[in-house]
Amino acid sequence: METLISFVIPCYRSENTINKVVVEIINTVSAREGYDYEIIAVNDCSPDHVGSVLRKLAEENSRIKVINFAKNMGKHAAVLAGYAVAKGEYIVDLDDDCQSPVYELWKLLDPVANDECDYATAEYSKKKESAFKSFGSNVNLWMSRILLEKPKGLRFENFSVMKKFVCEEAVNYKNPFPYIEGLVLRITKNVITVPMEQRERGDDNTSGFTFKKSMKLLVNGLTAFSVKPLRFASVFGLIFAMIGFIWGAYTVIHKLVNPETLLGYSSLLAVLLLTSGMIMMMLGMIGEYIGRIYICINDSPQYVIKDTINL
Repeated sequence: METLISFVIPCYRSENTINKVVVEIINTVSAREGYDYEIIAVNDCSPDHVGSVLRKLAEENSRIKVINFAKNMGKHAAVLAGYAVAKGEYIVDLDDDCQSPVYELWKLLDPVANDECDYATAEYSKKKESAFKSFGSNVNLWMSRILLEKPKGLRFENFSVMKKFVCEEAVNYKNPFPYIEGLVLRITKNVITVPMEQRERGDDNTSGFTFKKSMKLLVNGLTAFSVKPLRFASVFGLIFAMIGFIWGAYTVIHKLVNPETLLGYSSLLAVLLLTSGMIMMMLGMIGEYIGRIYICINDSPQYVIKDTINL
């Protein structure tokens, strides 16, 4: 009996590359006996003609399954939608821009199949991305190490393989703010990286990783799976309260010892602005948590499926 591999591909603006990705998947899996495939392409309300391209591919090949969203819900929601229908023993994540070296699939799948790990992700020696996107990725990497306790040196990339149970457990997360990296680390710590080379994009489109999306991902990571930001706020509040007490005591004592000393308006204004800024930042952080709780209570969906093909 052949082992089924599910390929989950969130699709955006790469109608010129999705055909190449599909062909490479089929050729790679066909080259090794004992394996079969299904391709789950999630059209995250792409602004171009990706939907029609996927429909044509699905009509020609029943192993290609398509999910069309009613509106853009983000990459992480699209990936979870693919997980929800994946039937394979192993699930592969990859993007639709040809940057993922599909021909290296077995380097990722073999350690998972041999029970050396539960999740394997690519480790690119050199990232083929803009300086802005690289900066955003590094900020999220730093954040996840602190808040999610991610092991040093571990970096989740756009090409990975996982066991079925990891996928099934991730799908149980129903809140409207999914964060795949946090979900995986919550499920298992048995994660490895496999060195390989990332390719250039297969078209002339930009990545679509805007500043807004970068900030949204950062906030998701900060608030979705950790209360450490609130604890940091508490610690900062205590530190500044102590500083304020010490400063106040120093000012009173200094005035008693030297009655002619004039109180410094500039220094007081600087302290006031600093502490007020910290208070507003902490209130904003608390407000973000409360807002997300409110949205979750109102059962806001992770994604809305408009229609499907071959499902």
